[in-house]
Amino acid sequence: MSLDPLIAAWLEEIKDAPPPASLADLRAATETGLRQLHGPLEDVASVRDYIVPGEHPLTVRAYVPAGADTGQPLPAIVFAHGGGWCLCSLDLYDNPCRALANATGCVIVSVDYRLAPEHKFPVPLNDFYRALCWVADQAEMLGIDAKRLAVGGDSAGGNLAAAAALMARDQAGPALAHQLLLYPALDFAFDTPSYQRYAEGHSLTREAMRFCWSAYLNEPADGDNPYAAPLRAASLKDLPPATVLVCEYDPLHDEGEAYARYLRDDGVAAQCVQLDGMIHASIHMPGLAPKARGLFDVAGQAMKSAMFA
Repeated sequence: MSLDPLIAAWLEEIKDAPPPASLADLRAATETGLRQLHGPLEDVASVRDYIVPGEHPLTVRAYVPAGADTGQPLPAIVFAHGGGWCLCSLDLYDNPCRALANATGCVIVSVDYRLAPEHKFPVPLNDFYRALCWVADQAEMLGIDAKRLAVGGDSAGGNLAAAAALMARDQAGPALAHQLLLYPALDFAFDTPSYQRYAEGHSLTREAMRFCWSAYLNEPADGDNPYAAPLRAASLKDLPPATVLVCEYDPLHDEGEAYARYLRDDGVAAQCVQLDGMIHASIHMPGLAPKARGLFDVAGQAMKSAMFA
């Protein structure tokens, strides 16, 4: 279908904005710009921060959905925010995580992993995986069901979630019930048909993705590592079932579809759902375009089927 008209109008409005002069400016502009698209703050039952101990303590923020029966352990999604491994924050994702908790009925545990380029691969992934292991170990204290534990994330966060699922399989880590991958970045390549079609003009550009990968990887050879680029894994057998959401007008569209297909080929239950008319980062856009809430509707339905069956 055609690009959502409200998103198209917004793209037209921002198309001539001057590029930020530095990474610090880009981070500030991203925080301000995306926050303006969120819409009203969603109410949840509770929000609480915890500290994952270690040489580099990590903050995780747990969102309990509104109306949840907290007398019983709840399913949980350990979530990695997007931002090309080098942008965005726990605070920017506050409202998206609230909406995701309410839509899925799961506790969302959002991880404040360290960012590139100050902390390159595999530091953000190791941070996320360490948080995942801590959540699994602390399930009773957190009021969650360790047998209904999933990983999730959007964009670069979807990359970290998929890579953490690989690590959990390879290292006999937490038993995961599901993967929720929202328009994930899964391959260090820029040559798919969707990269050709949407190289520019739809907010996320091919050059922006080149910048993000260069910020994350120590050297291009890291892009062959399946923990950096999960599409390059030798096998996806024995991974948890997956729900992959892709945006129609997104350079990353095709690699999300390819990953779901690869999972199915290796015997893993996986569905890929296209968000029609949407662009990358639509998790932030319900206040801009009401149809962007479709992301939460699809994710909610999928996770309720997976975690409450």
